[in-house]
Amino acid sequence: MSAGSIPRVLLADDHPVYRDGLRLMLSSTGQVEVVGTAADGHEAVARALDLRPDVVVLDLQMPGLDGLSATERILADAPDTGVLVLSMHEDDDTVLAAMRAGARGYLLKGADQTEILRAITAVAGGEIIFGQALATRVSGYFSRLAHGGLTHGEPFPQLTPREREVLELIAAGLSNSEIAERLFLSPKTVRNNVSNVFAKLQVNDRAQAIVQAREAGLGRR
Repeated sequence: MSAGSIPRVLLADDHPVYRDGLRLMLSSTGQVEVVGTAADGHEAVARALDLRPDVVVLDLQMPGLDGLSATERILADAPDTGVLVLSMHEDDDTVLAAMRAGARGYLLKGADQTEILRAITAVAGGEIIFGQALATRVSGYFSRLAHGGLTHGEPFPQLTPREREVLELIAAGLSNSEIAERLFLSPKTVRNNVSNVFAKLQVNDRAQAIVQAREAGLGRR
């Protein structure tokens, strides 16, 4: 971004009401230029490479290609573009997975206009920024890591215990409904856990998740 110019922003979110509302809100401030929008991960990558925005603001859970994979693909071909994640997920593992994918910022969807604008400006300027609600959690994560408080030696340390359990059953060939019955969970809870597993493993579908899980020794009967 050249000195004195405002950040050029691409918005990627599969919920049209939220995406369009965010576009209108940001455009009305005059502090950023929304150059385009995308409704899924593949479109986000294509539009980012075509428009070359300063910042891509994206959700992690999108159809076709998740936000983590989209981030990696965008940065592979457009390393000068900054990625700011705007997500509902606030667990440490998801935040750190986004950072490992190359995102320079992470906000929760409850962030207000001022916080979003500040984060976009920071990311456009090459800074790394966490939302106020996440800063303490991320600091605590690194503190536990430094003091040996995280489990080592297990495959997929980015997964929560429940997500690991779900992945084990996916690898064993169970369907979502069978997993829900086995773990006494609602179908919606299982779907959410499966989506989180796919995002954290950076896979696009069940088959790819099974391959990774079985290579790590999970799901073998």
